[in-house]
Amino acid sequence: MSFVEANAFAFSLATSLMVSVVIFRAGDGTLTVVRADEYEGEVSQIVREIDPHEQ
Repeated sequence: MSFVEANAFAFSLATSLMVSVVIFRAGDGTLTVVRADEYEGEVSQIVREIDPHEQ
């Protein structure tokens, strides 16, 4: 998934579920999106966090 696709998907997911999500780089180099409270990887791998409650 490209950064543009990951960003669009993450924003859509965050606003639909009203939860924070993170975009992170997986071990194989691909970008992945997951709910922030479910992320168990290294903080250094997080590319962006999207919080729907942030103004």
